[in-house]
Amino acid sequence: MRILYVCHRFPYPPKRGGMIRPFNMVRHLSQSGHEVVLCSMTRSDELTREAQGIAPYCAEFHLEQVDNRVQALRMLATLPTPITASASFFHSPRLARRIRHVLATQKIDLVFVHCSSVAHYVSHVTGIPKILDFGDMDSQKWLEYAHHKPFPLSLGYRWEGIRVLADERRLARRFDFCTTITRAEHESLLGLGIDTPSDWFPNGVDSSYFAPPDGVAYDRDTIVFVGRMDYFPNQQCMFDFCRDVFPRLRAQRPSIKLQIVGADPSPAVLRLGGIDGVTVTGSVPDVRPYVSRAALTVAPLRIARGTQNKILEAMALGVPVVCSRVAAGGVDAQAPDHLVTADTPEEVCAAILRILDDPAERDRLSRAGRARVLSNHAWPSSMRRLDAVIDRCLAGFARGPRLQAASS
Repeated sequence: MRILYVCHRFPYPPKRGGMIRPFNMVRHLSQSGHEVVLCSMTRSDELTREAQGIAPYCAEFHLEQVDNRVQALRMLATLPTPITASASFFHSPRLARRIRHVLATQKIDLVFVHCSSVAHYVSHVTGIPKILDFGDMDSQKWLEYAHHKPFPLSLGYRWEGIRVLADERRLARRFDFCTTITRAEHESLLGLGIDTPSDWFPNGVDSSYFAPPDGVAYDRDTIVFVGRMDYFPNQQCMFDFCRDVFPRLRAQRPSIKLQIVGADPSPAVLRLGGIDGVTVTGSVPDVRPYVSRAALTVAPLRIARGTQNKILEAMALGVPVVCSRVAAGGVDAQAPDHLVTADTPEEVCAAILRILDDPAERDRLSRAGRARVLSNHAWPSSMRRLDAVIDRCLAGFARGPRLQAASS
């Protein structure tokens, strides 16, 4: 088949959450004998140069570089309208023209979209089977943000959540099959009350790349958090952790150290590095050495949609994870068998100290976590589920395109 694949972030190099899932799909589809025509966007000269590396993984690719300042103006212009800021931020007239040209000049057998923010590029297309991989149901994320942001920002996030929710319902009706990243996200999709066939398939992790290194000893006093530090949920959880948990840990174990590893830390995050025992690294070429040398990783997120790749990667590296229950909800693992969940400062502190003080328990979690990733979060098994989704979509379309109400 020749597949038109549209995604919101150009998926190469696959170095952040929004790129990893589409990259693995594009690579798998190409390796399975399909011709993938990839369409997406970049936001800097550097990313555009790096994006050229996608060439071996698809038949052809089309990208447009956008200016964030222009995209921000698009978002502001749509604020009083039903058009979502999300769709505006990921809209490029030039990319829209390229996609229309591909559809007009090539025989496309399947349209696949990752992320509802770019579904508008092809939502009008008929006569070709279409799959929309929501990944996360973004409306729920914006509505959750509204509870954590001060007034009047909270109103803006609530308005965006309401608009995205309406858009998700409309878009789901315009596609022939919809998917999400986790069972919980799929339940949110079903809650839209639409009759579009749907399913979910998980993120995987490259367990050969994220593998425990031979001969590397861990530091029994080092814990680590990994994540982009320009992302609000990551910032929030580290502010809370450094205020409410880390002082408790230092009081009982003065030698303990926290490393915050992630790109683009805000000035407020950088100031956390002034706390005794805390290091803010900023961007690093490879997170594996930081995680592998740590006694454990923490992911005490209060807002967590979909799958937290940071948890999967730590488990694959054989490093125990202490995370919030909401963060664990996006991973196919059970607490306390494969990871440890804790929410209150007292629970988090006790869980961390218990692992640091018990090498046997750390070893058990190390082995159990990696085994769970190998059995339940391997990309090959996830891609087999993707293949099944495509087969079901094509079979349903062959029986006759779904009737879509004009008002949708």
